[in-house]
Amino acid sequence: MRYIPFLASPHYNARPAGLDISLIVLHAISLPPGVFDPCHVRELFLGTLDCQLHPGFQDLDGLRVSAHFVVDRRGAITQFVRCGHRAWHAGTSSWEGVDNCNDYAIGIEVIGDELQPFTAPQYRETARLCRILMQHYPAISRRRIVGHQHIAPGRKWDPGRQWQWPKFRRSLAHIRKLDLAFQP
Repeated sequence: MRYIPFLASPHYNARPAGLDISLIVLHAISLPPGVFDPCHVRELFLGTLDCQLHPGFQDLDGLRVSAHFVVDRRGAITQFVRCGHRAWHAGTSSWEGVDNCNDYAIGIEVIGDELQPFTAPQYRETARLCRILMQHYPAISRRRIVGHQHIAPGRKWDPGRQWQWPKFRRSLAHIRKLDLAFQP
């Protein structure tokens, strides 16, 4: 797994005390279609993107945008918000009758869109990251890895039509089998 050193986003809140992390929410990154310059991604999540210099990002000007993890097109993972904190990623949301998913979810942004489909390394490394999080937070099950559209239906669509859930689930199952094979 390729990690980029932790880069702390200024956009997060304290996670409410007493709530277990029990959900992973997958997103497609919110950038203009086809525009995935790594420096823009980093600046976006660090809150330093100058939208005057990059007119395609005007709709993000002044917004607090953050994610716990970002998986780039090579499969490299950057963490911007510590898991003990709540990222700005879901807005009004609910899962299985419980509101405010930000309170108990970890968000993963995967870089891709209608013009640039997700890559094999992204599926593999996103699944690997989810498996690590599942081992660390036992309340997360395969059923509790969802897309943004599942927690905010009618308002969100990501990770979108290009994200292949069956391919992701196969990657997750394969990694789990490898984990089991190496247990003493």
